[in-house]
Amino acid sequence: MIEEPISLTPVQQKFILHWGEMGTRWGINRTVAQVHALLYISAKPLHAEEITSTLQVARSNVSNSLKELLGWGIIRRVHVLADKRDHFESLSDVWEMFRIILDERKKREIDPTLRLLEECMREFRESGETGDPAEKRLKEMHEFLRITSSWYGQISQWPTKMLIQFFKAGDKVRRFLKPGS
Repeated sequence: MIEEPISLTPVQQKFILHWGEMGTRWGINRTVAQVHALLYISAKPLHAEEITSTLQVARSNVSNSLKELLGWGIIRRVHVLADKRDHFESLSDVWEMFRIILDERKKREIDPTLRLLEECMREFRESGETGDPAEKRLKEMHEFLRITSSWYGQISQWPTKMLIQFFKAGDKVRRFLKPGS
């Protein structure tokens, strides 16, 4: 049985298409991002066939996208009474969703880069090639990533309300910082 597509408004279509485009710019498959966008704006959990017919993409592509989104932890599998199929819904709290995405990106991108930089710096020391301009740049890159990673580790533990206040404070934070320090 072919599932009827969900009727999307022009605004919903625009958001889904844009989210797919943004996904590709962030290194995420377009369909993965579009599936996430559809689930995020959906008023109810959707099953894979609804997603497939609405986005007009291959069922296998939807299955792979759902697995990836489940792996990231930004969607969850839910069950609907009297329906044997798995249904899916997105996290609705945008702050929690982005916190999870940032945590995953840090684990997948920043942490391995820090380890690689540490390994490179150790190899420079062991080789006796100290003073190489590349060594200096790698040390600077390591220090930058170490500091920003540490900072992120601290603020990621803050309650959402505190995080929102921090971001809304914006330029007011500069008052508490000493110039040139």
